[in-house]
Amino acid sequence: MPRDKIANIYLVDDDDAVRHAVITLLATLGYTVRGFGSAESFLGAVDLSESGVLLLDQRMNGMSGLELQKEIRIRGGDMPIIFITGHGDIPMSVIAMRSGAVTVLEKPFNNRQLIEYIEEALAVIRKNKAIHQLQTSIRERFGTLTSREQEVMKYVVQGMANRGIAEIMGLSNRTVEVHRSKAMKKMQAKTLPELVLMAPACGFDTPVNQPAGKA
Repeated sequence: MPRDKIANIYLVDDDDAVRHAVITLLATLGYTVRGFGSAESFLGAVDLSESGVLLLDQRMNGMSGLELQKEIRIRGGDMPIIFITGHGDIPMSVIAMRSGAVTVLEKPFNNRQLIEYIEEALAVIRKNKAIHQLQTSIRERFGTLTSREQEVMKYVVQGMANRGIAEIMGLSNRTVEVHRSKAMKKMQAKTLPELVLMAPACGFDTPVNQPAGKA
């Protein structure tokens, strides 16, 4: 069965035999796999902004796995990394995990376990992609609000009541109610808590553990 195409699987390992075996295994299972014999060749060919899971050897000629992990972060990449190494040790594993690696597998590793960790990493990518799409949608909805509606929303999500908003903005309570209702509708928020949850994507801060005020 074809695998979800949301992301590529990248394998960086200078052992030709290991690289061939892993690529063959993953391709047979329907994954899209690209192999590289060095960290340098990977950095020269891959756009780090693309979604992908990186299977990374630690000890290689040239840049090591840990050095590549660090370089990816410096360049703004955030792809999940699974270390596969025949030279792993506790300090190396600690550094890798603290730097965000999914796990460290020692060669020879169990194929089923490798697949489980790949699927775990892909699940993280799916979740992050869904969050990004939701935030983009919220910002687009926010852009349809008038400046007054945006201002009213800012005060509402901070927990202010209509009366207080009216005083600050120099409006009548009824006018604030109208702006608030239109903002809720345009933002597709059925309840005030839903609107509050959208606030961070719109650039608004909300009080911690403070419920929104009543109208």
